[in-house]
Amino acid sequence: MNNEELSRRRRVLEFIMQSAHDLQVSPIVKYSALSLFADRFYPTLYRIGPDKVNWLLDPTRESNLQLFALASVWISSKIHSSRPLSFKSLKSLADKSITEQHFTTRDFLDAVLKYEIGVSCIAYAFLEDLIIQLKDVARVGEHVNFEACLDIMDLLYEKEDTSILFSTSKCLAASILVATYVITVPVQRWEFPILPWVVFVTSCEEQQIVDTVGMVLRHIFDPVPLPPLI
Repeated sequence: MNNEELSRRRRVLEFIMQSAHDLQVSPIVKYSALSLFADRFYPTLYRIGPDKVNWLLDPTRESNLQLFALASVWISSKIHSSRPLSFKSLKSLADKSITEQHFTTRDFLDAVLKYEIGVSCIAYAFLEDLIIQLKDVARVGEHVNFEACLDIMDLLYEKEDTSILFSTSKCLAASILVATYVITVPVQRWEFPILPWVVFVTSCEEQQIVDTVGMVLRHIFDPVPLPPLI
């Protein structure tokens, strides 16, 4: 992808985050939608054959991608919410926020049914489970700020080289937990061996987690000097 495409991708991901906020969906719905769009649908744009191309993707306008972004939020709500979002709420939001063109209910159905927006394991689910397990085994788990974890996840979608980390969901979840531990837990409470613990629980390679934590912290604090990870 060139710089223009990367910039457009980032803006659409920001659109998903804002839409999730406006629709007041749960975090699991928000992060599932981001995963469905960024990890599953968006990469297929470069593989879609002639038989799948219609005006929704030819040309690929940013407003059209916003339609698919809202479709991702809707699918995610169907999976994770006991009361999924209605088409009416999505249509109302689209009418207000997508100003370049008008989409019909049929357009939403086409976006959902005709294209490769699928379900995948997401980092948020792994992270939520890790937090619960940590609180069960150590008091320090109460000091890990879960909102900070979510803020880090949001920040990682800013750039292509960090958003690609979501392709390894379990390792990324472990790395976000370690990074949040370093940032939010008081130094005097660092007695818990967080790195060996996440390696044991997730079966991820220790070096992979260390490298990913380094990327996460550099993205957050660069050019501020970073403390030792271990």
